[in-house]
Amino acid sequence: MKRSKLWFLFCIIVLLASCASLHGPPAPAPRPKIALVLGGGAARGFAHVGVIRALEQEKIPIDMIVGTSVGSLIGAIYASDTNSFELEWTAFSLQKDDLLDYGVLTAFTGMGVAKGDKLEEFVKNKVSAQNIEGLKLPFAAIATDLNRGTRVVLDHGSVAKAVRASSAIPGVFNPVDYQGRLLVDGGVVDNLPISTARERGADIVIAVDISENVTNFNITNIIDVMLQSVSIMAAENVKYKRKEADVLISPAVGNVGMLDFSQKKQCMLAGIEAAQKAIPMIREKIEEWGKRKAAK
Repeated sequence: MKRSKLWFLFCIIVLLASCASLHGPPAPAPRPKIALVLGGGAARGFAHVGVIRALEQEKIPIDMIVGTSVGSLIGAIYASDTNSFELEWTAFSLQKDDLLDYGVLTAFTGMGVAKGDKLEEFVKNKVSAQNIEGLKLPFAAIATDLNRGTRVVLDHGSVAKAVRASSAIPGVFNPVDYQGRLLVDGGVVDNLPISTARERGADIVIAVDISENVTNFNITNIIDVMLQSVSIMAAENVKYKRKEADVLISPAVGNVGMLDFSQKKQCMLAGIEAAQKAIPMIREKIEEWGKRKAAK
């Protein structure tokens, strides 16, 4: 009798085990597609590095990156390797001369005081994938069609060309002839491209705005004039777009000049601090999305 009971128990265990193996492990709970949108702001863009570091440390997933100007530069480097420590190392080693190739001849014969070759070469050296399609994270850089005055989304082809075009500040860098268009800095039309992330299926958009406070009383040359003009224009087009983000992060970098590379550490720390403050809201948005999904 005891033997028959043991045999019956053994059969039940085997049956349950076989059922479990047939069905496999339970499917992971669905989660939202999260986009990180990085705005333009030249040297203030070092704050983006701090934001990314904080998000990575808090294990906030990033499913795509959309960037304008310096946001495209930082975004492309991170999308290539998804390693915030490598990104930080690269940022600390970056100098103004790595990006700006001023030349008297360029100023007289071109359409800017710098060509942009150095910037493109820098991206080629720091990003392992040649084309956007080869990056570890989906990525898009925003540029402006200088002839038509329209937004251009660069989400395929050369990473270096896309970043160069997105960062081609009018008057400072030569426009970039790429993919059949004459392109300049994306901040002219869309300095915080939240709508692009939505168009690409983002459920939650975390946007980083570094355009706050354009006041500048240290304008002494034509470069300063052009940079300040672009800053004002970019800040104005961001005013109404900030509201479209699910979570808006605004690092306190308003006192940093557009070409002040001496404030890297301050900008990165400001990015970390601002992102850490936003973590509870990010988690709340993720939880809300999960509840809505479960209710359907």
